Amino acid sequence: MDRTRPLSLLLAGALALGGLAALAPAAQAADSELARNGGFEAGLDGWSCTAGSGAVISSPVHGGTKALQATPAGSDNAKCAQTITVKPNSTYTLSGWVRGSYVYLGVTGSGTADGYAWTQSAPDWQKLSKTFTTGATTTSVTVYTHGWYGTPAYQADDLSLYGPGGDPVQIPATPTGLAAGSPTSSTVPLTWPAVAGASSYKVYRGGALVATVTGTSYTATGLTPNTPYVFQVSAANSAGESAKSKAVSATTTSGGGGGGGELPARALVGYLHSSFANGSGYTRMADVPDSWDVINLAFGEPTSVTSGDIRFSLCPATECPNVESVADFKTAIKAKQAAGKKVLISIGGQNGQVQLATTAARDAFVTSVSKIIDEYGLDGLDIDFEGHSLSLQTGDTDFRNPTSPVIVNLIQAIKTLKAKYGAKFVLTMAPETFFVQLGYQFYGSGPWGGQDPRAGAYLPVIHALRDDLTLLHVQDYNSGPIMGLDNQYHSMGGADFHIAMTDMLLAGFPVAGNTERFFPGLRPDQVAIGLPASTQAGNGHTSPAEVNKALDCLTKKTNCGTYQTHGTWSSLRGLMTWSINWDRFNQWEFSRNFDAYNWS
Repeated sequence: MDRTRPLSLLLAGALALGGLAALAPAAQAADSELARNGGFEAGLDGWSCTAGSGAVISSPVHGGTKALQATPAGSDNAKCAQTITVKPNSTYTLSGWVRGSYVYLGVTGSGTADGYAWTQSAPDWQKLSKTFTTGATTTSVTVYTHGWYGTPAYQADDLSLYGPGGDPVQIPATPTGLAAGSPTSSTVPLTWPAVAGASSYKVYRGGALVATVTGTSYTATGLTPNTPYVFQVSAANSAGESAKSKAVSATTTSGGGGGGGELPARALVGYLHSSFANGSGYTRMADVPDSWDVINLAFGEPTSVTSGDIRFSLCPATECPNVESVADFKTAIKAKQAAGKKVLISIGGQNGQVQLATTAARDAFVTSVSKIIDEYGLDGLDIDFEGHSLSLQTGDTDFRNPTSPVIVNLIQAIKTLKAKYGAKFVLTMAPETFFVQLGYQFYGSGPWGGQDPRAGAYLPVIHALRDDLTLLHVQDYNSGPIMGLDNQYHSMGGADFHIAMTDMLLAGFPVAGNTERFFPGLRPDQVAIGLPASTQAGNGHTSPAEVNKALDCLTKKTNCGTYQTHGTWSSLRGLMTWSINWDRFNQWEFSRNFDAYNWS
């Protein structure tokens, strides 16, 4: 080689001969358009829209001849999504054109920081875009567009994901190592090792699909005591679903969930104003008719909102001139119990805000409630937390694994009490619809914040204690309209409201519309319908004829009106009312109607 030849000439010669390739950087995958049918010219091919919310329209369009139109309805936000194969550690640009109010364009599964772009108002076509980088092991992402609850339809067109294409996704291998943990009377916990490339797992019971989860565990709930069950699991991703794993068997333990198994098949529950006076008048314990199977003493209240220190005393004689002595009150309780009735202390009520925000408050709650139960010889506890007692902290989005201290501490406190008093301990709850059924639409402050953090806040408590719970009687009164499983709003005061609200508790429902976070239904014998005993007792009074219609529909599937239940709940436990005092004020109309109803 001529060492005197200029370097530029050497490089030129190398380039002409193709010899410079060794000096160039390693070749990268070429960027390209990865979204399939982003202009919707082929209809909805490649896209999946929730609840059938999406349709292709010919006007208005941004480009070509077609565009997407999706309509939010009820708890559905009209999400249309596509899963796309990508490369790890690569940068992508998501973009698209939208029209409408509160329209979102985003990505999930990036392995780094998912995100979205959105517009509050786009009366004409507006471009949204989002750039993101995939994680070290990311091989697919899901891009989506959606609107917002209660808003009109939105349009989207020319959606694009631009970047390096990924390798074809392979169907994951069949899961191995499925194992069943220790069953209870109504639950079986399942676990399995992760499968490479799986984005979700499908759980089967008796060959039927019962759940789709993203983690490697699942607890089957709502099972029958002393019954064998067979489970399998498969792995899935955008390429498809694997074969089912080898089956595992588990048998639930004997006995039903919840304590207080000595309740009659049909029970009437009522609150007795024992610690205060109002327009209904004071009713002595000895004067409570035999119609009432569960008597909840209203109320035990805290010394302060956050103390956890619960106190209970009889109504002062200055307010209730006919109040009995403490000794006579205790004697009357024993007489009721001898007749097969249950007497509980009810904690909370409208004025008794209880926030167990610390472990100290939790422990004070256990100690003070135990003292009340022991002093009066009671059968158990009713949780009637209202107002601001329960709320979910920002980021606490999964009712199955709560993190908010007021929720976690309450669950722990009740489990401690249950363990202390044993199987005969009666546990009931009386939440408002806002804290339970509203969870079908909204849960806590929501994924983007701004919602009431109390929405659905009872769901983690009910779920964690479902095997200890004797009765849930949601207050079907003092409530705004609530959406049922038919995605229609139902208003209090008639049979329809009680049918829809009770059916939700028995059938279960996806929390905040998330099908991967499904609140399993309770057993019918764990549920009673809560109603006011008179027009003076609370908003939403229901006439005896309408009460009977609701019972007919739920237990016999007759007189249902327009709402169709998801089962015939023949073993529904009964009714709860606020209150025994108001029923006495109303000439015992509520309890007389319950006694006369033909359940067969």
